[in-house]
Amino acid sequence: MSVFAKAKASRSKPLSIVAGVAAFSATALLLASCASTPSTDGGETTAAAALCGPDAATAAADITAVAPEAAQTRDTKLKIGSILPTTGSLAFLGPPEIAGVDLAVAEINASAPGVLGGNVEVIHRDSGDTTTDIATQSATDLLSQGVSGIVGAASSGVSFTFIDQVTGAQVVQISPANTSPDFSTYADGGYYFRTAPSDVLQGRVLGNLMVGDGATNVGIIYLNDAYGSGLEENVSTAIENAGGTVVASEAFNEGDSQFSSQIDAVLAEDPDAIALIAFDQTKVIIPELVGTKGFDGSKVYFVDGNLSNYAEDFDPGTLNCAKGTLPGVLADDAFKAKMLGINPDLNDFSYGAESYDAVNLMALAAVAGGASDGPTIQKNMKAVSEGGTKCTSFAECADLLASGTDIDYDGVSGPITFDDNGDPTEAYIGIYQYGKDNTYAPLNVEFGSLAE
Repeated sequence: MSVFAKAKASRSKPLSIVAGVAAFSATALLLASCASTPSTDGGETTAAAALCGPDAATAAADITAVAPEAAQTRDTKLKIGSILPTTGSLAFLGPPEIAGVDLAVAEINASAPGVLGGNVEVIHRDSGDTTTDIATQSATDLLSQGVSGIVGAASSGVSFTFIDQVTGAQVVQISPANTSPDFSTYADGGYYFRTAPSDVLQGRVLGNLMVGDGATNVGIIYLNDAYGSGLEENVSTAIENAGGTVVASEAFNEGDSQFSSQIDAVLAEDPDAIALIAFDQTKVIIPELVGTKGFDGSKVYFVDGNLSNYAEDFDPGTLNCAKGTLPGVLADDAFKAKMLGINPDLNDFSYGAESYDAVNLMALAAVAGGASDGPTIQKNMKAVSEGGTKCTSFAECADLLASGTDIDYDGVSGPITFDDNGDPTEAYIGIYQYGKDNTYAPLNVEFGSLAE
């Protein structure tokens, strides 16, 4: 739950960032270097600073899975779908996102209130990536089965391939991971929402982080699509506003398999840090950039699209002390344990909380409106995210609605107050750091408002 006042955003007003360190954070954006001595105050900076040592444990290593309770026996009252990646360049995000959806459905179906006295059914379909037509086929399939809402896609570029198809059918689309600023003004009839903030925010945090860490001449290698180009623009703006210089910015296209020209062009400008805005292409770029070309891996910065555990992909020490950003709060062990109860093989939890919240918001909108069709859900999505009595679980919120109380759902991923564009008006951006085993753990978190 956010301790900050709700900030409102208007469709007619430009977005600006008002960012501050969350109350529980131990440091500001000027983060400790790898050579610094870790603090001993027990804060989150201490745990992450230790990563710049012999090993960094996988996030789920010491967490005991918690299996969900059994569902109630009753009729289905809400049918939703998901279009999330199980193949393609963003497939590593599929498991945590799907687990987040399934966890929310399991909890709703185990709760006494349910959705209008019934259960939720979810149908999962693959999104692929922008090199395929899988997502549009998945959308066609789900719409033919009468879903009222769809969670997905993870990739902004993929969502743009089917958003018209879904929203034009008056079915709610809510993405847990789309961050392209282009969605904020897209003509979707009010049927598109997202639980991840626009990269107007992530870009500012990442750019400030790099300059705060001492980088003055920055290179950028980025995916040339709606996601990558939007993030590149906002990172560049933040770097320059903070007093740094973007000395080179090189794009590549989805489907590319060779990145030597981009790497060479950036290294020719002698950057002291490189932002890598990519998806699964990271597994090809990093070995050449760090292993072959000799760039210092600790000076590479990752984003949500490639912040992943690479213990099985790179030589030990390749990414030691590298950092990255990921929208959302730092997932706690209790939520991770519940996610593992859904999928015991998870070793990454990216956007799991946002996926979980997406389902809860659609279900609560149906309860608030008294019906589970797309137009009713769409009409009530904003209302259940703001203004009323705060509640943090489906069961709690549904009970309040049943008593006639207006609610304000604050989710696992953050406060999620929707504006008229379906964008969260405030959010957290987590900052993470890699250890010698090429896995990452929390370092810090930034809170930001997309204010008028």
